[in-house]
Amino acid sequence: MKTALRVEKTKGGGAPDAPKTRALSRIKIQVPVFLRALDAKGEEFIELTKTLNISARGACIVSTHLLNVNQTVQLTIPAPSASSSSLVPSMTPPITAKVRRQEVLGDMRAFGLEFSRSLE
Repeated sequence: MKTALRVEKTKGGGAPDAPKTRALSRIKIQVPVFLRALDAKGEEFIELTKTLNISARGACIVSTHLLNVNQTVQLTIPAPSASSSSLVPSMTPPITAKVRRQEVLGDMRAFGLEFSRSLE
């Protein structure tokens, strides 16, 4: 069963604006990621969360924390233990991104992120 989303597109805390056309289509896939950022009190947190969709230039993630538009965050994809596969590196470098929009999903929030460097 699908639930309706209330979209709160904001630019710097302003009123909702019209959606923009995407340069690249996003793939609906849930990938676990560690989100590292500052919360509303300015305290650093790390949260294991997931993507809702992803493209080479950005992603949509969910979080229980409140993030601000234009805030910089870091995502890290958890890697399997070194003993499980010699083909996968034991650590993935963080992906830096800026928060560009947010949507309220009940008690969770979805955040549209723009990567500082394309994943292409």
